[in-house]
Amino acid sequence: MGAVQITLGAISVALGVVAWSMFAMTIARFVRIIRLGQPDGTRNGPVMARLATLVKEFAAHTRMNKFRNVGFWHWLVMWGFLLGSLAVFEAYGEVFLPRWGFPILSDLAIYGLLMELLGIGTVVGIVVLIVIRQRNHPRRADRVSRFQGSNFAWAYFIEAVVLIEGVGILGVRAAKSALGVHPMPLWSEFVSGPLGMLLPASENLVSVFAFIKLMSATVWLVVVARTMTMGIAWHRFSAFFNIYFKREADGDVALGAVKPMMSGGKPLDFEEADPDTDVFGAGKVEDFSWKGWLDFTTCTECGRCQSQCPAWNTGKPLSPKLLITSLRDHAYAKAPYLLAGGSKDMAGDEVGITGEDAEAKLAKIDVLALAEAERPLVGGPDELGVIDPEVLWACTSCGACVEQCPVDIEHVDHIVDMRRYQVMIESNFPTELGGMFKNLENKGNPWGQNAKDRLAWTEGLDFEVPVFDGELAEDVEYLFWVGCAGAFEDRAKKTTQAVAELLHMAGVKYTVLGPEETCTGDPARRAGNEFIFQMLAQQNVEVLNSVFEGREPGKRKIVATCAHCFNSLANEYSQLGGDFEVVHHTQLLNKLVREKRLTPVAPVAEDVTYHDPCYLGRHNKVYTPPRDLVGASGATFREMPRHADRSMCCGAGGARMWMEERIGKRINVERVDEALGTAPSKIATGCPFCKVMLSDGLTARQSEKVAAESIEVVDVAQLLLSAVKRGDKKDSEDTATTGS
Repeated sequence: MGAVQITLGAISVALGVVAWSMFAMTIARFVRIIRLGQPDGTRNGPVMARLATLVKEFAAHTRMNKFRNVGFWHWLVMWGFLLGSLAVFEAYGEVFLPRWGFPILSDLAIYGLLMELLGIGTVVGIVVLIVIRQRNHPRRADRVSRFQGSNFAWAYFIEAVVLIEGVGILGVRAAKSALGVHPMPLWSEFVSGPLGMLLPASENLVSVFAFIKLMSATVWLVVVARTMTMGIAWHRFSAFFNIYFKREADGDVALGAVKPMMSGGKPLDFEEADPDTDVFGAGKVEDFSWKGWLDFTTCTECGRCQSQCPAWNTGKPLSPKLLITSLRDHAYAKAPYLLAGGSKDMAGDEVGITGEDAEAKLAKIDVLALAEAERPLVGGPDELGVIDPEVLWACTSCGACVEQCPVDIEHVDHIVDMRRYQVMIESNFPTELGGMFKNLENKGNPWGQNAKDRLAWTEGLDFEVPVFDGELAEDVEYLFWVGCAGAFEDRAKKTTQAVAELLHMAGVKYTVLGPEETCTGDPARRAGNEFIFQMLAQQNVEVLNSVFEGREPGKRKIVATCAHCFNSLANEYSQLGGDFEVVHHTQLLNKLVREKRLTPVAPVAEDVTYHDPCYLGRHNKVYTPPRDLVGASGATFREMPRHADRSMCCGAGGARMWMEERIGKRINVERVDEALGTAPSKIATGCPFCKVMLSDGLTARQSEKVAAESIEVVDVAQLLLSAVKRGDKKDSEDTATTGS
């Protein structure tokens, strides 16, 4: 051991002790801060199912690979960091004793190959990721870039450290090879071996490379320990926990049902709720659950959510990424105040730090934390709000952000929680929603129509639509849930009529509720008015349970044409005691076609593109049946660039159907423009909300002479009915001609 080894080794150990101590203290602080969030006991089990999800997502990179041009290279870097840590710890010995290595391991050729692959993979992987970041830099693509708003200084720092670590692994191996230490066959050092032939046999060189590797790791530890909001670094640790504790234990993403309104870790009971002690949504950052705080901590700023967000892509101020990072920065800036026991009531008065020594306690808290504690969670620029109201209300709850996030952040749940507080406590929401809430509460539908008119859509049909009369006949297989749009909106009525006619032709026994039906509450819940949702949902559950009284669970079947009704009935009503087997009309019709109970015999000679409704597709994974029906109708199918789990929203979800778009390009027009790019004669969909929004967008483009007047928006049921009915007419004409 020479002077070089003693000097470099002493520096490495001294700085290493400091760095690792800082790192450990920061980890402990993370735990204390994340525990500031509200309790949530729904995340603990089942353990094996959650572990299986964790292993699958990180080892196979299942979610990262949704961006295939990134997934493999990130996978290389990830394993380089995880297993490459062995090389870092080995370097503490190599910097003192250049010929040292792990006992047994360092003499194994297979271990040598592993380290070789890790070094190469880390270097190649990070170089490709650097190129990808630069090719997608905002300076090249303006706000279209998914990296717009990300912290590039942090990104460059992490990229540099990873690159140095990869080079350090290969450098130490090459220097050792030159020294003749741990001789290996060429196949286990196919890069470092040839490089070693170009280097002098020097123990000092091994120590220098080991020192460089250690210093990059040490600097990394110190910087990240001092920067708790550096998600691009900390996700390497927190992502494992965030994946394990994701909302759905079966590994699915946090879509479909909205998280129930919680207080103190339990579902909130409105009959017993106390505004002074219970949490109504999220009015302060500490109102989020600890999983919410873990979400904020884990955001990597990769911008995948941003790239898929319909609001961001049409010039709105909402970026799911920037929303999460704003909450993260606020949470960690406010944390010293909260850790000291600080708390404010709804009026903004201090209730946590009180008494004679309150001033002394407050004086010990960082002034920046005290200033952060004064900021409202939601507020405009004049109020210094953390989240601007325009950002909060721009969300369509389409779920594209949640679907694409590689670390399972639950954006939609957090947005709905903030809306809940704004609506139910602050009474602060877009004025258009006031009328919608009033109509839901008084009339049971967002349009304010009379319940007696719920059967108006049956007029003009040449068969009688069976209406529930108090007792469900044994041969009735389905309750047909018409929905508010299907009953009252003229364009949606055509879908309802088409489905009813197809069910009649197929001999399916069904019934409708008529005036007994009311809104499922979807728009109220997504807008944050949980009280109205609960009221409507409980009313519906009581009615449906009475309708299906005496029927075993497998025979309590409902078919719905509205994707939003379908989602609420299938995923949310079970929270209130309503367990039903719910199918979407595209699923049922596709089943009837396969069973030959519906036979399309006259192909629809149309070029058709299909728009995936968010609440049918992303939220419920129903992608194939609607496309099968387009094919069954005989139409020529043309897929849009953004489809299936990357489909572009129509702009109606999240109660946006009842709000005006005043900023940027209209979302429905953006989607129509994409549909028109496929040169269709018809645009098909499977949701009345989508049909209305796309029709309005198409009308706008037709008025501008951008789209042909002959193009129309239809439901896939209408396409199928056209093929089946024209076939029936053709058969009738053939029969009349032959006289048989």
